[in-house]
Amino acid sequence: MGKLVILGAGIAGHTAALHGKRRCGNRHEIVVISPNSNWNWIPSNIWVGVGMMPVKKVYFPLKPIYKKKGIKFVQGKAVSIHPEGDGETKEPFVMVELTGEENRGSKIKVTYDYLLNATGPKLKFEATPGLGPDKNSFSVCTYSHAAHTWENLNRTIEEMKQGAKKTFLIGTGHGLCTCQGAAFEYLFNVEYLLRKKGVRENARIIGITNESFLGDFGIGGMHIKKGGYVTHSKIFTESLYTERGIEWITGAHVQKVEENEVFYENLDGEEKSVKKDFAMLLPPFSGVGIKSFDKDGNDITEKLFAPNGFMIVDADYSKKPFEQWKASDWPETYQNPSYKNIFAAGIAFAPPHSISQPKTNPKGTPIFPTPPRTGMPSGVIARNVVFSIIDMMDGKADKPTHKASMAKMGAACIASAGFSPLKGTAVTLTMYPIVPDYERFPRNGRDLKYTTGEIGLAGHWIKHLLHYGFIYKGKANPFWFVVPE
Repeated sequence: MGKLVILGAGIAGHTAALHGKRRCGNRHEIVVISPNSNWNWIPSNIWVGVGMMPVKKVYFPLKPIYKKKGIKFVQGKAVSIHPEGDGETKEPFVMVELTGEENRGSKIKVTYDYLLNATGPKLKFEATPGLGPDKNSFSVCTYSHAAHTWENLNRTIEEMKQGAKKTFLIGTGHGLCTCQGAAFEYLFNVEYLLRKKGVRENARIIGITNESFLGDFGIGGMHIKKGGYVTHSKIFTESLYTERGIEWITGAHVQKVEENEVFYENLDGEEKSVKKDFAMLLPPFSGVGIKSFDKDGNDITEKLFAPNGFMIVDADYSKKPFEQWKASDWPETYQNPSYKNIFAAGIAFAPPHSISQPKTNPKGTPIFPTPPRTGMPSGVIARNVVFSIIDMMDGKADKPTHKASMAKMGAACIASAGFSPLKGTAVTLTMYPIVPDYERFPRNGRDLKYTTGEIGLAGHWIKHLLHYGFIYKGKANPFWFVVPE
């Protein structure tokens, strides 16, 4: 019997655990280590943040699910990986600090035959002074953040009903943020809610982003074919902002967030500020900060992790100029080159480079989106990686058997633009591939047959139904596996 240890129980980790157990049955042991006791369907946090969905509908406890499926669950956070063991333990192991109510703060060793890093990111609020829900801005990154954000948004709306004028600033809180889609969704849901509450005329709404143009979304933008016409996502997105009366600030690196004002610099090197009454600003991501040591106790973190804390996998990390980047630079198997029994999935793996063109202002400040690896790509990667691991544990192969390059993967994204069963809207986007491949598709980098976009009520209903579909899947209910990643 082999032992697979999975670090993290988010979209990637939980997906890997369920598919892995279904694949291997009782032949192997699967252990999930996560500091959180609950699973959160993160895409629906934006609806919690505008009061359109109760927080209890976006999460559920993990332990009963894993008990039902025969998966061992350890509530704790990995602090170090020891791929060669140490003086006391000859097997590879992970040092885990327990975070549950019992034995909180205690450390244990969890040995493994194969390790899958699916920790997701650290929310690096400290990268921007004053940023974060415990300081001067709000967040929808977790369900607790989103619930706190709604409490304050609701209070602000009540003040507006009494005639108060308010300025809303929503977007990214650092020059190297990712997840522009989540900021877009929250921005448009707030605008819709203010109209619904009858206070839109009292609001100035501003979107602020590190994108050099609206519609970049961390994927370098995209050309959309619809009705015989090809439109760039920049035009598509700017038209939505204009239609809803939302102002925008692009190419912005937020330097500091104060109680009533946000300071930023732009791609021209100008330093500016904007007054605000309510701000929801997303933080940049980094790896969670796991260290690694060899059998003699020497620090070998750089063999497993890039400087940003994400895990090194089978990608081309050479520092080539932007013009030489290729789709083939992106990983396919997500196997660490130094230790063949260690893999990464979802946000935990280090991308070889950004998808958007990197930009730096005259002061030397980098301002551009880092690559999105959430949602559908995370699930697809996790499923394929765990299939490879189980095949290797079964002795069917001595190398990964499944591949899932983002440069050969399509994706569908539905971005809510207003929650309502009759008047709601959502932007529905499909693209192939996620990472542009200009060798296969010289004109636009993507196949326009599968790269589309539109907005409407149907998109809202699809997103709403997907919420329940993924909660059903996450709970491992009967035939959960027929719900696609």
